[in-house]
Amino acid sequence: MSTVFEVPAWHDAVARLVDGGDVESTCDALIDAIGLAVNHEGTCLLVFHADAPPEVIHHTIEPAAASLYLDRYLAGPYLLDPLYELALRVDKPGVCRFRELTPDRFRSSEYYRQYCERTHLLDEMDFLVDVAAGTTVVLVVGRRAKMFSKAELERLRLIAATVRAAMRKIWGRWATEHSGARRDESLHERLTRCFENFGETALTDREREITQLLLRGHSVKSIARELDIAPGTVMVHKRNLFAKLGISSQYQLFSRFIEDLSRP
Repeated sequence: MSTVFEVPAWHDAVARLVDGGDVESTCDALIDAIGLAVNHEGTCLLVFHADAPPEVIHHTIEPAAASLYLDRYLAGPYLLDPLYELALRVDKPGVCRFRELTPDRFRSSEYYRQYCERTHLLDEMDFLVDVAAGTTVVLVVGRRAKMFSKAELERLRLIAATVRAAMRKIWGRWATEHSGARRDESLHERLTRCFENFGETALTDREREITQLLLRGHSVKSIARELDIAPGTVMVHKRNLFAKLGISSQYQLFSRFIEDLSRP
């Protein structure tokens, strides 16, 4: 029985990638090739910058969902996304499974409930490529119906070199087409400043550190490891910062942060 990579359709898809074309047709060829390797229910090709909000090169998300999730995501909450943090790391992997690299309480965080759970993605694999200083292109391949199997994950890792080469090619063309466009660095600077200074009028520096980690989905034990302090000390700081902010839950903490992000 032929494997996925022995059928003519796979070679046709790869040939389309090699031939290239405009950004849209090359993206379509890449998604088709990935779809022959594994079934998936949505892709998104993003550019993460160290000094500007993310940009979307291509996606296969339904228009209504794209408006609901992508637009909201790009308005600021991307700062809480583990994928955004990973993309800007120097020691990032070339391919990874998103669920294996998130903070330990990420799936119970308000960010997850508001921006991940509503997309109904059960699983995703991410391909990452550094394309310039402080700029990384990321391709998200998602599944809604069921988790990727071990064999499917292996196939995605097997095609990683081809996928990442195509991503570089797409980036080169996209960057050329958008060379005259200005990224909104002022927006990113404002959002980053809002995140870093959230609660500054009421909280100590240590309480703000803990607040940022809580927003990103870390548990008390995880925060203790990150900051090299005792879990009991983290609990004391957490109670104090909740009291100072006049809140009593993670939901209220997240809501307060989103309110701050929304202010001009």
